[in-house]
Amino acid sequence: MSAGPSYRNPVVPGFHPDPSVCRVGEDYYLVCSSFEYFPGVPLLHSRDLVNWRQIGNVLDRPGQCELPPDAEASRGIFAPTLRHHDGRFWLITTNVSLGRHLIVTAPEPTGPWSDPVYFDLPHVDPSLAWDDDGNCWLTTSGVDAYRIDPDRGEVLEGPIALWSGTGGQYPEAPHLYRIDGWWYLLLSEGGTHTGHAVSVARSRSPRGPFTPAPANPILTHRSSDRPVQATGHADLVQAVDGSWWLVLLGIRARGHWPPYHVLGRETFLAPVRWVDGWPVVDPVEELTAAPAGSAPADAAPADSGTYRDDFDATVLAPEWISPRRRPAGSWSLTARPGWLTLYAAGATLDLAGATIVALRQRHHDCRTSVRMDPDGGTAGLTIRIDEAHHYDLEVRAGTVQVIGRVGPFRQVFATRAVPPGPLVLTIATRTDDVFPPTVTSAAELAAETAPRGVRAVGCDMITFEVTGPAGPVVLAELDGRYLSTEVAGGFTGRVIGMYVTQGSAAFDWCAYRPGSRAPDPAEVGPVGATGVRMEHAP
Repeated sequence: MSAGPSYRNPVVPGFHPDPSVCRVGEDYYLVCSSFEYFPGVPLLHSRDLVNWRQIGNVLDRPGQCELPPDAEASRGIFAPTLRHHDGRFWLITTNVSLGRHLIVTAPEPTGPWSDPVYFDLPHVDPSLAWDDDGNCWLTTSGVDAYRIDPDRGEVLEGPIALWSGTGGQYPEAPHLYRIDGWWYLLLSEGGTHTGHAVSVARSRSPRGPFTPAPANPILTHRSSDRPVQATGHADLVQAVDGSWWLVLLGIRARGHWPPYHVLGRETFLAPVRWVDGWPVVDPVEELTAAPAGSAPADAAPADSGTYRDDFDATVLAPEWISPRRRPAGSWSLTARPGWLTLYAAGATLDLAGATIVALRQRHHDCRTSVRMDPDGGTAGLTIRIDEAHHYDLEVRAGTVQVIGRVGPFRQVFATRAVPPGPLVLTIATRTDDVFPPTVTSAAELAAETAPRGVRAVGCDMITFEVTGPAGPVVLAELDGRYLSTEVAGGFTGRVIGMYVTQGSAAFDWCAYRPGSRAPDPAEVGPVGATGVRMEHAP
């Protein structure tokens, strides 16, 4: 690594898988899969490929993002590709719940994005490319290509079998690029976990035949001890200075064997060199030489990654997501100005349909706090993977409870009486001190002052706190392994959010910040205050 500026991977932390990127002038735009969450396909902007800010969601209307009310977890919207062609932004993706590919377009990245044009074709991971004659080519996992009319939803030619990789399972995420007279076909294979790999082939025609690179796979971390694993599902982009870069997904597992990853698949950035007409990618490091014009890693603001919403706007910020849908009658920013009011649409978090408004967990160590007024409802703060894997900090009928749901099991770990009126609820995660306590007898274990769940060696511990007029109280700590992809399965990561399952509840603010340390009392102030001010990092 050079001694110049550097950046830290992942460049988009948390549940942001299957990245696709395009450059327009000096601006870069990136999209990721959203699966069963609405709104769909987060859209981010950067001027340097390193510092990204979410500016919207592409599929932000129910008519664009049709998700059945009972859509299975990790179904929904898969693997979008973003391109800019002929003055328009184009996005293609697959709605797996409908079994259809769809294309939407917009004159500007912030929209408005069009209604979908559908293609009833097999497979997933669609991508678009245009040749010199103006023909539009759609590629899918498999790997097949189709010449299409993207405005009419018509297939003009195909399927044409291209190249399905070096023999690894699940050849997917195919992207075609026209570079220096060659058509390059970049794809991933080996599955989207520890066997993941990126391979490439090239041809003089988008129809093939394609010749594989002599050094395939050009990127894989399989069978290595590198901290970043599952590297794949990549997309190429040329920077303003002429350099080339790869955005890709990876995971950061934690804990003793076997390790667990809880943040989902994240977006990483890697430099690309061209050698004898082929792209060469070095292993993906957590600290890497930065693109020209990027700020060095140690110049990042001290509160980078912090986020606070006081719900003073008239619309929800783009970072907020909800499982499957967010009906108009389930939330309001005007019923109680300066508060987000949620209304129950489902009676339990164990089934699809509950009202949840959540943020992606973006750091292994973090604290999320909300100030809420239960107003007689059943509501609280949840950290979840899906309906069968979530921990809840719930207020109901003058009590606050810590509830765990893992697979077929549901248990209440702690209960405490609370006074009426607003409370501050906090869920914190930490990766240190996750070993079992040292005890020599059952009496010593029973003497622990705070009720706790089972403590074991894992990826992290999750702490549940309530703050009332008497100050903060830790109610329970639970093993975080059970909210991991290795336990729950699927393609998403943890989210942390507000919910209501009976009646309504109002939330004054929500604050998320990296690090598990509790803030000093002077930072937070009394329960009636708004608390420490944390702005969304630029």
